[in-house]
Amino acid sequence: MTKHLKFNHLLLLLLTTILSITHLTSAIDLLFNGFGPSDVSRYLHASIESRILTLNNGRALYPSRIPTKQPNSSLVLPFSTSFVFAIIAPPHQGNSIRSNGVVFCFVPRDGVSCSNPTAHFFGVVFVFDTGQYYEEIDDNRVEINVNSSVSVRAHESGYWPDDGRGFRRLRLANGRNYQVWIDYVGGVVNVTMAPVGIVNRPNRPLLSVPFNLSDAFGDEMYVGFEGFRRDGGPLGESNKILAWSFSNTNFSFSEGLITSGLPNLELPKTPIHRTKGFVAGRRNQWRIGNWSIWPHRLAYQEIESATNGFSEENVIGVGGNGKVYKGVFSGGLEVAVKRISRESNEGLRAFTAEISSLGRLKHRNLVGLRGWCKKDKGNLILVYDYMENGSLDKRVFECDDSKMLSFEERSRILKQVASGVMYLHFGWKSKVLHRDIKASNVLLDKEMNARLGDFGLARIHDHDDKSDGATSLVGTVGYLAPEIVRSGKTSTETDVFGKPLLVDWLLELLRKGELINGVDPRLRTNGVFDEENVEKMMHLGLLCAHPDPSLRPTMRQVLKFFEEKTEEVDEDESGDDMYILEKMKSKEILSSLVSISWSHSIGMGR
Repeated sequence: MTKHLKFNHLLLLLLTTILSITHLTSAIDLLFNGFGPSDVSRYLHASIESRILTLNNGRALYPSRIPTKQPNSSLVLPFSTSFVFAIIAPPHQGNSIRSNGVVFCFVPRDGVSCSNPTAHFFGVVFVFDTGQYYEEIDDNRVEINVNSSVSVRAHESGYWPDDGRGFRRLRLANGRNYQVWIDYVGGVVNVTMAPVGIVNRPNRPLLSVPFNLSDAFGDEMYVGFEGFRRDGGPLGESNKILAWSFSNTNFSFSEGLITSGLPNLELPKTPIHRTKGFVAGRRNQWRIGNWSIWPHRLAYQEIESATNGFSEENVIGVGGNGKVYKGVFSGGLEVAVKRISRESNEGLRAFTAEISSLGRLKHRNLVGLRGWCKKDKGNLILVYDYMENGSLDKRVFECDDSKMLSFEERSRILKQVASGVMYLHFGWKSKVLHRDIKASNVLLDKEMNARLGDFGLARIHDHDDKSDGATSLVGTVGYLAPEIVRSGKTSTETDVFGKPLLVDWLLELLRKGELINGVDPRLRTNGVFDEENVEKMMHLGLLCAHPDPSLRPTMRQVLKFFEEKTEEVDEDESGDDMYILEKMKSKEILSSLVSISWSHSIGMGR
C-alpha cells in the first residue's frame, strides 16, 4: 500500500519533466461542467439535454482533432482526462443478454466507431454486460482496448480505498454518478474510478498497464465518448456524461470539474417506482423512460449546506408558496432554492406541477430546474439555475435610474419572453399553459436575458385541447383574462392576455390619441428611442389584452412581430400571420378598443 500513497505526486513530477520538451503549440485544455450544443459534435443516437450528454448507441467527439504526438516524433503526448458518467439500466425480466457501456476513446476520423476492429484507436470501456464473456470477471468491468475490441487488460469495476480496507466493487448500471481519471505518462496507462461525493481520487489506480500507444495514435486524433446498448433492453436504458476535463499539459486540470450538485440519476432501491403525485401514468410500473430526463432528487443535507442552513441572509425572494434562497454548492455552482411553505395548502400541488412541467421543458428562455428534494411534508424544495439580475418587475418598478432598462433592453426581453411562451404553446410535444405570466415571474440572468419561471400553476395538455377545463380561478389578480373571470377556463389565449402590463389610464391615453405619453418618463430623460416603434409596441400590448380572445395574436404571431425588421415580406408567412402583423402595425384593429373598458378585469398588475 505504501508504494501507492504518493502515486499522483510522482505522476505530476514525471509529467513536468516530459512536458519541458513539448512544444507549447500542442497544449490542449478542455473543461466542460455540463455540455452546450457546440461543445461536442454528436453522431447517431447522441443528444444533449439539460447540459447532460446522452449516448445511446451514439458518439460525441470534441469538434476538431487534437495533437497526440510530439512534433516530428513517434512519441505519444502524455494526457490526463477525467469525467463523470452514469449508466441507467432498470431491472428486466427474462434471461436475455444485455450490454450497456461508455467508452472514452481516441479515433482517427469522426466517422470511426470505437468498436471498429479495422481502425486504429484507443479506448477505455466501462461496461455492464450480462453476457459473462470473461468468466473470471464480474459483469461490471473496466477494459482497456487498443486497436481491437479485444481488451488488453480488464478488471471488475471498483476502487482501492486509501484506508487499506480492501477492494470495493461498484455496480455500473444503477444510475449512480461515477468519476473516472485516465492518465497516460511514461508509457503507462492508469485508470482510476470512484463514486462521486463519497471519496476523492484514490491513490491506487484500478488498472495500471505499461503500453506503447505509438501504433494506435496518429499525429492528431479525435477524442471523446461513445455509448452503446446491445441486445435489446428497456427503453429507459441510457448512458450519461455529466462533466469532462482533458489536458495534455496539466495532470491536476481535473480539479476544475464541479462534481457537487450534479443531477442524481440513481435508480430507486426497489424494482417498483410508484408514481405517487408527480409521474403521470399507471402505478407499479417502471417509468424510467420519462424519469431519466426529469430533474433529479438532491440530498437535503447538500441543499441545507449550500444555503447556510436556510439562513435569512440568503433569502432573495418571498412568494406565495414560500421563500427563495441563494445557494452555493461546493465547487462554486450558484443556485436558487425555493422552499415551499409548511403553511401553504397549495404547496404540494405547486411542487409537483413544477417538476412535471418545467422539469421536462428545456428552452433558453425558461428558468432551468436543476433538481428537487422532499425530506418530509414540511420540506418541499426546488433548486433552479441562479438568475443574477433578479426579476423583471424589480428592474421596471423598483430600481434607480442607473439600473433602469433601456427601450432596446425592454424590447429584447419581451421578445425573449414571447419566444419562451411560444415554445410552451407550440414547440414541445404537448401544449403547456403557464397560467401566471407576469413581470415578477420573468427572471434575468447574468447577461440580462429573460427566462420565464414559476410553473406552480402550469398545466400540460394535448395540442388539440382547446382549454384546460378548469372551473376555478387561477392566476394573479390584474392578469386574469375576462373569460377566466366568466368561466374559470384557461387557454393559450389567456396566457397571451397575461403578457402585457396595463393600467386603465393607458386606455384613456389611447382614447385621447396620446398613447406615447404612457412611456416611462425616465426613458425620455435617459435614453433615445424611436417613438413610432414605441407606439407599435404599445399597440401590441393592447392587442394581447383584447377582451375578445379571438382577436388576440398567438405567441407565434407576436414573435414574428418582433422579428420583422424590414419591409420585406417572407414568402413563407401564412395569410393569418401577415394579417395580424399588419393589424399590429396599424391602428385599425385598435379602433374598437376605445369604447371598451377593462376595469372589471385589469388591475394594477405587476
